[in-house]
Amino acid sequence: MPATAVSESPSQLLSVEQATQLALLTDGLDATGLIWVSGYIAGLARRQALSTSPPPSSSATIEAVASSRPSIVYGSQTGNAKRLAEDLAQQLEQSGVRTRLLSAAAYPLRELRNESHLILVVSTQGDGDPPDDARALVDFVEGKRAPALKSLKYAVLGLGDSSYPQFNAIGRRLDERLAELGASRWLPRADADLDIDTVAQPWLSNAVKAAREALLPPLASVTSLRPALASTSEQPKVSREKPFLAELLVNQRITARNSHRDVRHVELSLESVDLRYEPGDAIGVWPANAPALVHAILQALQLDADEEVGDSNNRFTLVEWLSHRKELTRLSRPFIARLAAISSDASLEALLAPEQSGRLSELVHDNQVLDLLLNHPGKWSGQTLIDALRPLAPRLYSIASSRKAVGDEAHLTIAHLQYGTNAGERWGAASNFIARTTDGNQVPVFVESNDRFRLPRDSARDVIMIGAGTGVAPFRAFVQERTAIGAGGRNWLLFGNTNGRDDFLYQVEWQEALKHRHLDRLDVAFSRERPQKTYVQHRLAEHGREVYAWLESGASLYVCGGIAMGKAVEETLVDVIATHGARNRESAIDHVRALQQQGRYARDLY
Repeated sequence: MPATAVSESPSQLLSVEQATQLALLTDGLDATGLIWVSGYIAGLARRQALSTSPPPSSSATIEAVASSRPSIVYGSQTGNAKRLAEDLAQQLEQSGVRTRLLSAAAYPLRELRNESHLILVVSTQGDGDPPDDARALVDFVEGKRAPALKSLKYAVLGLGDSSYPQFNAIGRRLDERLAELGASRWLPRADADLDIDTVAQPWLSNAVKAAREALLPPLASVTSLRPALASTSEQPKVSREKPFLAELLVNQRITARNSHRDVRHVELSLESVDLRYEPGDAIGVWPANAPALVHAILQALQLDADEEVGDSNNRFTLVEWLSHRKELTRLSRPFIARLAAISSDASLEALLAPEQSGRLSELVHDNQVLDLLLNHPGKWSGQTLIDALRPLAPRLYSIASSRKAVGDEAHLTIAHLQYGTNAGERWGAASNFIARTTDGNQVPVFVESNDRFRLPRDSARDVIMIGAGTGVAPFRAFVQERTAIGAGGRNWLLFGNTNGRDDFLYQVEWQEALKHRHLDRLDVAFSRERPQKTYVQHRLAEHGREVYAWLESGASLYVCGGIAMGKAVEETLVDVIATHGARNRESAIDHVRALQQQGRYARDLY
C-alpha cells in the first residue's frame, strides 16, 4: 500500500512510517483479528500510561503494580515449573494481558497482601518438600505472619510424581492455605504427574481464558486468536521442543573396571549452533529406548511392531511409539491403575489405596514397565498400551564444563544405569541411550538454565562445593570457570563416592587443580573403604569450624547430588552453624534459610 494512501490520517497522531506499519499489520485481518489487535494495543497503552505517570507513595506503588497485572510465581527444582510459568506469561502477554513473572525466591513477600490476581506454578520434591526457591514463600504463607487475603484471586498448578506418597503436597498445601487466608480460587487447582503437559496445557489454556475475561476490556476478550506478528525469517531457537542434534565427540568410562558403576565422561559439540550455557546449567537429553527393551515388551504382549496406532494428534507404528515417544523405564500411577484393571489383579489394585502409598513407592522404585507386564499378565492391544503409557520425557544432566575452557562444547558426567534381573537386563533410558551412542553420532539436546545455581558475581568470594558421585559435575564447571576468569576467591571441594581406587571421578584433574592452586582444598569421603561408612556430611561435620569461618567471611556453599544426600548435608550444616556459631537450633535453621535467600547456599538435587 503506498505511503500517501495512509498519510491522510484524521487524527494526525501517527507519522507516515508508523501509519504504513499499522496498515501492513492490519492488512488481511478479519474482524476477530482486528478485535484482538485493538485489545493488544490497549494493553500496551495501559502499560505506557503506568510507566509515564508520576510515582505515587511506596505503598500506593505496590498496590498499583499488584492490581494492574497478575503475578505469575514459580517454584521450580528441575526447570519444569519455570518452563510452564514462562509459557503462560508469554501466552498472556500475546493476548494483551500484562503480567509479572517471578521466581518464588525473588517474589517480595510483603506484596502478597496487595495482590489482586496470583498464579502459582510449583513443584513438589521427593516426599513432600518444596523446591529450594519456594521454601521461603511456603514458610511465609503457612506461617503466623501471613496476611488476610480477602481481595486475592489465585490459581495453583502443582507438579509432582504420583509414585511418591506426598504427591503434589506443596501445591495442595498452598492452595488450601490461601483459601484459609480468605483468598478466592480463580481456577481449580490442577495436579500434574510426570506426564506434565497432559494436565498442564489444558490448565494453562483455561488460565489464559480466565485472565482475558477478568483483565481485558470486553471487546479484547472476544477471541483467543493470537496472530503471529514476529518475523518468520528468524531462525528457530533451540528449546525443549526443538532440540539440537549435537555430535558426540567423546564417550569415555571414567570409573575403574572393578567399580560397580559405569560412569561416563561425555563431550558434545555445539560448534554449529548458538546454544549458550553458564556453569550450573543442565543439558536436556531426549533419549531413545533400548531396542532390546522395546522388543521384549512387544514379545511379552504378543503385539505387532508394525501396527499403526495413534492419539488425538499422531499415528505411528507401535515400535516407533515405544522407541521414541513413550516411557518404558519409569512407572506411573495411571499406568499401574490401567494394568490392575486389565490384569484383574486385586493385589495391584490394593496398592493404589492412599494408605498403601509407601508400598506403591517401593514398587515404582524397584520395577520398570516390562517387569509389571510380566508379573501381572493381561490382554493388551497396541492402542490400549499406548494410551496407558505416559509420554517420554527428556533427562537433565548438570553440565560439567565451562565454555571459557572448552569452547563450543558441553561436557556431561553420566552414570550408566544397567542391571540384571531374573527376567533379563534393565537400563536407564537416557544413560543407556548415551552409552549406546558412538563417537560421531548425534544426540538431541537443549539447555536447561538454572539461575538458582550460579557462581558469585564477585569472583573474589570463596566457594565451598559439596558433591557426591556424579553430583561433582557442576563443580568441574565451576573450577574451570573460576580458573579461566582468574577468580581471586578460594575453592574448596568436598567429594564423596564409594571407593577411592575405583570411583574417584576426575581424580587427575583435581590433583592438577590443587597443584596449580586452582583448587585450594579437597576433602574426600569414600563410603565403602572402611567398615564404618563415611559420607560427605561426615566430612562437613569434621571440618565444621573451618566451614563456619568460610561462611562468616562471605563464602557461598553449593550442594549437588541425590535428595537424601542433600537432606543429610543440610542437617549437618544446621548443626555446624549451631555449634560453631553458638546458636540454638531454630536460630541456625533461620541462618541457613537466610544464606539461601541471599544466594549463598544453593542446591541442585535429583
